[in-house]
Amino acid sequence: MRVLMNTGRSIRQGSYVERKNSQAYYDEASACRMHPVDMMDLGVEPGEHVRATGPAGSVVLHVLPADGVQRGEVFVTLGPYANHLVDAETRGTGMPDFKSTSIDLEPTGEDIATVAMLMEACGGVQYRGRDLE
Repeated sequence: MRVLMNTGRSIRQGSYVERKNSQAYYDEASACRMHPVDMMDLGVEPGEHVRATGPAGSVVLHVLPADGVQRGEVFVTLGPYANHLVDAETRGTGMPDFKSTSIDLEPTGEDIATVAMLMEACGGVQYRGRDLE
């Protein structure tokens, strides 16, 4: 299913941004919020996994229903999961397109990568901040 992905901050994601090793950050950053009818069309239930593929690559996310999201669109909070989908090209603006990125979604039984795994996959190092949960 092809959809438009929008990214942004959420209160929960922002409150855990300094604790990227926490379960709460992982749960929030790896969530793909979809309209319930789109979830039905895709054949997924809340909490099930989808492989999202965008211009920069692919990542596994868990889906959550969100009535405030329009059909044909999804919302993923800013962070390592969205960054694995959004193209780094800025077209001279200095900022990648974090709004209306076209991605493909497909159901999968694959596990969701941890934040540390995503950081290592792009050549970074594991986050060494506090792990409060």
